[in-house]
Amino acid sequence: MTPQPNPQAGAAVKAADRAHVFHSWSAQELIDPLAVAGAEGSYFWDYEGKRYLDLASGLVYTNIGYQHPKVVAAIQEQAAKMTTFAPAFAVEARSEAARLIAERTPGDLDKIFFTNGGADAVEHAVRMARLHTGRSKVLSAYRSYHGGTQQAINLTGDPRRWASDSGSAGVVHFWAPFLYRSRFYAETEEQECARALEHLETTIAFEGPGTVAAIILETIPGTAGIMMPPAGYLAGVREICDKYGIVFVLDEVMAGFGRTGTWFAADLYDVVPDLMTFAKGVNSGYVPLGGVAISGKIAETFAERPYPGGLTYSGHPLACAAAVATIDVMEEEGIVEHAARLGAEVVEPALRELAERHPSVGDVRGVGMFWALELVKNRETREPLVPYNATGQAATPMSAFAASAKAHGVWPFVNMNRTHVVPPCNVSEAELKEGLAALDTALSVADEYTE
Repeated sequence: MTPQPNPQAGAAVKAADRAHVFHSWSAQELIDPLAVAGAEGSYFWDYEGKRYLDLASGLVYTNIGYQHPKVVAAIQEQAAKMTTFAPAFAVEARSEAARLIAERTPGDLDKIFFTNGGADAVEHAVRMARLHTGRSKVLSAYRSYHGGTQQAINLTGDPRRWASDSGSAGVVHFWAPFLYRSRFYAETEEQECARALEHLETTIAFEGPGTVAAIILETIPGTAGIMMPPAGYLAGVREICDKYGIVFVLDEVMAGFGRTGTWFAADLYDVVPDLMTFAKGVNSGYVPLGGVAISGKIAETFAERPYPGGLTYSGHPLACAAAVATIDVMEEEGIVEHAARLGAEVVEPALRELAERHPSVGDVRGVGMFWALELVKNRETREPLVPYNATGQAATPMSAFAASAKAHGVWPFVNMNRTHVVPPCNVSEAELKEGLAALDTALSVADEYTE
């Protein structure tokens, strides 16, 4: 579709937004939301007719891009057939979505509890773990994000947690491995892995193993910086959980459904959790949907004992129809394999070449269509380009970088001192190269703030 400028309509949309919409994670009077006129494939455009390559995939969920005709048609067909129905009934779209998801989850994660999104999936996974074990504490990592609802935000390990943190939530944070900014004075991935596992087991010992219901980890942390776990770490956490009777929960809300070039990031590490949360890419965000994939032993807990939880829109037919169509499209078009190939053959070589030329790039990491550049002020000291949780003037270097990217036609995903490269998983090679060229230009702006 060719964008047609319509500034008057854009002004009306913007005025209504500023008068009535309360935006998340924002100081309401300090933001200037872009009025979006349309989207298709890997692009969206504003009312001035300016088009942007979406290197953020919305909020890392449009894994098959915007307005895929087969998914749009499936939603329309479901709306004509059965727009909605209560979750206590067996409905074709819901049953088929659960079957297709269970076929792709690792191990025996064969029961699917549907939610409205990723945060409430985490809420219910934690509730299931606590009820299954009869224990209260949950361990989660610093440098993590698990959602904006009350329990999920307490589990989160970044500054968005601070304003809503509650000491009575039963959450204990620990350090997961991240060699580039190691908390364990490690010099190799092997050292980082071993010391992180020792730290986790020591934390459990001091908290009391009999009090810990679950350990929850993003398989590959997303918003916090796409920090690939070292070989053996997730398997080691699995062993620790088995040793102490702790439920192992993997959060695949961001990493799942093709983002890493596999159906789930857990496939990269050959690990099977007891519970796994998902959302976002399950239907490319076309209709809100999330869920928990449940192992046999957890499901058995509730075989004759009611599970005390539910949602009015659990397994909503429109959302599930979108999930069925999305999974079918991913299979038919080889989108998972496409993401893996482009990640290995295009993104990684290009980003590593950018790192060689731009002093602002301290680290490159990722897989598939899931990459991050760590931006630094000084490569030798690894001082971040902006301070941790910087706002206002302190965040100027990252703001300038993001503004340059947008001026050159790409919409970046910027968080603290990182920029993510997370386009739709079916982005074309030509589109991807266009985006990477614009990123190259924007990094020159970041370079101006280096020492």
